[in-house]
This record gives sequence, C-alpha cells and structure tokens, in this order.
Amino acid sequence: MKSNSDVINKKKPSSAPSEKLHINKPKWLKTKIPTGKKFFDIKKTLSERKLVTVCEEAKCPNIGECWNTGTATFMVLGDVCTRACRFCHIKTGNPNQAVNAEEPLDVAESCQKMKLKYVVLTMVDRDDMPDGGAAHVAKVISKIKELNPKIIVEVLMGDFQNKQSSLETILSSKPEVVSHNIETVARLTPRVRDARAKYQQSLDVLKKMKQWADYPIKTKSAVMVGLGESHEELKKSFDDLVLHDVDFLTIGQYMRPTKKHLSIKKWYTPQEFDQLKQVALNSGLKAVASAPLVRSSYKAAEFYFANNDLA
Repeated sequence: MKSNSDVINKKKPSSAPSEKLHINKPKWLKTKIPTGKKFFDIKKTLSERKLVTVCEEAKCPNIGECWNTGTATFMVLGDVCTRACRFCHIKTGNPNQAVNAEEPLDVAESCQKMKLKYVVLTMVDRDDMPDGGAAHVAKVISKIKELNPKIIVEVLMGDFQNKQSSLETILSSKPEVVSHNIETVARLTPRVRDARAKYQQSLDVLKKMKQWADYPIKTKSAVMVGLGESHEELKKSFDDLVLHDVDFLTIGQYMRPTKKHLSIKKWYTPQEFDQLKQVALNSGLKAVASAPLVRSSYKAAEFYFANNDLA
C-alpha cells in the first residue's frame, strides 16, 4: 500500500510531493559537473583495466571532487548485487559466482599508479557464493598491501550473512578500517534494505570484527537521513553503534537515484547535520562526519588522518 506522499494527484500528476522533493534539491545539494585532467585520467585508467567504482555505479554526487583529489572507491566482485535494497542504484541480479580473477592485481596496480596513500574497497553482496566473496576480497586487500606497503586500506563490506568463516577471512588480510553500514534506523530497515539485511545482524557483524581482530582496527558505519526517521530513532541508532564498539560514523542526506526508488521524506539543512553530529558524539562515537553530501567513503582518507590520534 502506498503512503500519501507516494500517491500522485490525478489533476496534476507532476506535482506529487515525492517528485517535488526529488527534483527541487536545496541549493546546498547542488554539485558541479565533473571536469579536470585528473578526473579524466582516473576515468581512463579505470576503463582500461575494466575496474568498477562505486562512485560511478551509485551515482555519487561527490565523484568530481573526490577524483580530482586522487581518491576513488573501488567496487570489487563485479557490478551486479544479489540484493535489492530500495535506496541503491547498483544493478541487482544473480552473477552465478562469476568473478574476475585478475581483479586483485588490477586494483593493486591502479593504487600504485595513482600513488594512493589510502584506498577504500567496497563490494556488491554476493549471496550466490558460499563465502559471500570473502576470499576474493581478502585477495584484493592482500595484493594491494603487497604492491603498496605503506597504504591504508578501508574495506566497506557486506554482512556475509554473519558467517564467522567469512568475517575471519576478511580479517586475515588485515585492513586498517572495517566499515559496514546500518544505513538507517531499526524501524525503517525492512522497508529500506533488502530482506536479508537485518539491523541487529549488521550491528553484530561490526562488533565481531572488532572483537575477533588480532591487531588494532577501527570500525565504521553510515546512516542516511531523509527517509522518515525521527530524531529519537537516530539517537537510538547512535547509541546502538557505540554499544557495538563502532568508532567512526558518517551521516548524509538520502538522495533518490530514480523515481523507482524510495521517496525522500525530508531535506535536512546543514545546521541540522551539525546538530546530528553533536548528538552522535555525545553518544560516545569517536569521530563523526555529518553533512548533506557526506557518503560512506567521502573523503575517507582525510577523515581517517584527521583523527589519527584515535587510530
């Protein structure tokens, strides 16, 4: 059953509230068209190696800014996700266990060519594979570190269905930051995320990664706002993350990729994001990035090194 905000006015079909929110973005969410030599150099390098970035696949609004500062988030295990979260623009389907065996070397050599000091790896969910693709992701991390000994690796991973063997496989490659997103508050999780993604399961995965690591790591998560959550629910999510030993948090505005995706219930102002940051810090999180255009991997290197005394 559709909510009132999804019902189209029969007399004026184009004036539906959700469509107005989708089209009429506040001025603080406007971004420039990507340009610049470095941007196109990175695009060429990625294309030549047939590598996928979440920057492109998820239509990230920060792609121009990040690429022109030499930062990109590689998406491994292909560009087809086995899950169908209702906020996400990445293709969904069944890859039938297909993986690119050359991907670990290609990503590692690209990091080397781009002279990266910090790299973020994200992944599509691969429920079609017995280990969820954990062994492949670990190979990518290990090869990156082999060719780039001083690099810092952040892995933004799926939940691997909370399988201990898969989580331990990721830890065996020793990423410095382990990130997994709860995405939204508990009440909205069934509506926003794929049915296989559970709020408590995500929290459990984050806590296990911190507890099982035999070396110092930092854990990180992300929350989108604008999906109909309340202030009290957000505060509860921040508290839950602290109870599960999460260190870092990013908070950003949900932006509807297409009209087929979840509608936007509210645009948060920059001032409201500042307030949410303080609430999250008061809950006990060690560092918080909160702004309209903040995404999971937005300026991840700057965020990490700015909080180096915590790392």
